[in-house]
Amino acid sequence: MIDIELLKYPIGRFQIPNQITESDLAEAIEEIKSLPKFLESTVKSMSEDQLDTPYRPGGWTVRQVVHHCADSHINAFIRFKLALTEENPTIKPYDEAAWAELADNKLPIEVSIGILKNIHFKWGVILDHMSPADFSKTYFHPESQHSAPLSEIALMYSWHGKHHLAHIQALMIRENW
Repeated sequence: MIDIELLKYPIGRFQIPNQITESDLAEAIEEIKSLPKFLESTVKSMSEDQLDTPYRPGGWTVRQVVHHCADSHINAFIRFKLALTEENPTIKPYDEAAWAELADNKLPIEVSIGILKNIHFKWGVILDHMSPADFSKTYFHPESQHSAPLSEIALMYSWHGKHHLAHIQALMIRENW
């Protein structure tokens, strides 16, 4: 029997390093920029039945995971821009589980792959042009009651993309696809 914690967090839970280095940020930026191509190459040959298979019992389908990444990363991109242009703005949380049930999550995955390609391209341009001072800018998350610096958020979204990619890859391995 497979450990449910491993199914939920195949690369482990996100952990903030004690000190975020320039190297950490450079790696995170490259991972954010490359997520769309890795995600696309992972799911491009999947059948409709495979796309509609949950990555774990009680979890989202592969299709929902792909659409979730687009939804989440659209929000992340906007949050970055808010933090870069406002003083510690309060962001708007959203109900990820409810969004995953909306009609657009039944669309072909190519729609969200296209969104991810374009958002990550624009996001990458911004990330590449941020100064160390920009990475220290923050936004306030009302659910956690925490102001987070963009350096931490960049690492978190790098992890987020790898986390969901690993969900799909682990399913493929388990199902021998």
